[in-house]
Parts: sequence; structure tokens; C-alpha cells
Amino acid sequence: MKVLLINGSPRKNGNTAIALREMVGVFEKEGIETEVVQIGNQDVRGCIACGSCGRTGKCVFSDVVNELAPKFEEADGLVVASPVYYASANATLIACLDRLFYSTGFDKTMKVGASVAVARRGGCSATFDELNKYFTICGMPVASSRYWNSVHGREPGQAEQDLEGLQTMRTLARNMTFLMKSIALGKMQFGLPEREPWQPTHFIR
Repeated sequence: MKVLLINGSPRKNGNTAIALREMVGVFEKEGIETEVVQIGNQDVRGCIACGSCGRTGKCVFSDVVNELAPKFEEADGLVVASPVYYASANATLIACLDRLFYSTGFDKTMKVGASVAVARRGGCSATFDELNKYFTICGMPVASSRYWNSVHGREPGQAEQDLEGLQTMRTLARNMTFLMKSIALGKMQFGLPEREPWQPTHFIR
């Protein structure tokens, strides 16, 4: 099994990286393959609603989004982590996720998702909710922990002092592992849930 972890921080070894490393340590003990990709320091533009991906199967902009797409398709789980900016996720990460989820046509049903927010003080809950919406719009179960998935720290390295936050990360990774393994067993015995044809209902006619 494999988990793709996306680090939305522009700081390579910042507090968001510390939170993800705590999860990676648990995944490795559980025999889960991991790959961490940092996108917060990359040049990622937003979606322009051109519709090209619907014809070609990939985003019109050739950058990290198209590199992430096959990794996401292969993965059993996706972790998205971000520092908090104005009670929101890093704008680069949001641009990446908008395009990644919209441009990929593969079925994401029952891939397990988890979001992580890292902040000096406040805004974690709003960011946590914001990131979870990418999972819940496409049939991805959301992994939870013993608290909302957040870690605190301002200066690089301070997250190491948030013992409860790090514990939350370890619990999240264990719960996510259990979910992925349980879903894999369920697929073998029961298959995926029936999927009805989409019935779009537009409010402007």
C-alpha cells in the first residue's frame, strides 16, 4: 500500500515537514510505502477553467500537477498538509489541489484522505475544513485522529515541542493505515459501492 503526502509549505524543513515526518514514521512501521512531495516552494498557477483536461486527460499547464497525477492515481491514501495563512491553506497548495482534482479523471472513490494544518496559533480548524472538501466531493473517506489534525509552532522546529500535536499525527497515521487496509479487504469481498450516473442539476437554465 502507498500514501502520497503533499507538503504545501514553502519551507523545506519547517513545522509542516515535522508533522509529516511524524506520520511517515508510523506508516513505515506499518509497512506502508510513502512519498512526500513539497509543492509550497514551486511556481504553480491556478486553474483557468479552459476545459483542456477534459479532452486530453491532463492539465494544460505542464508542471508539478501533472507529475502528481499518476502518483495520486497509484496511491491508496493522500495526505495534504499546509501552514495556515489568514485562516486558510497556502495559496500555492490550493492552486495545485484545484487543478489536481479537477484534471484527473480516474475514480478516487475509497482512496483515504487526510488533511493537516500547522499554525502559530489560530486558523487551523478553518484550514482543516477547507482541505477536507477536496476529499468529500469525490467519495474519499476522511481519516480522523484523537483531535483535529493540527500542529502548532511559529519558528522552524518549534512543532517538535507540541507533544499533543505530534501524538495527533501518529494517531492519524495509524487510523489512516487501518482504514486503507480495511477498505482493501472490503473491496476484495464486496467491491466498491454502486455508482449511479451523474445527474447534473443546474440552477440557471
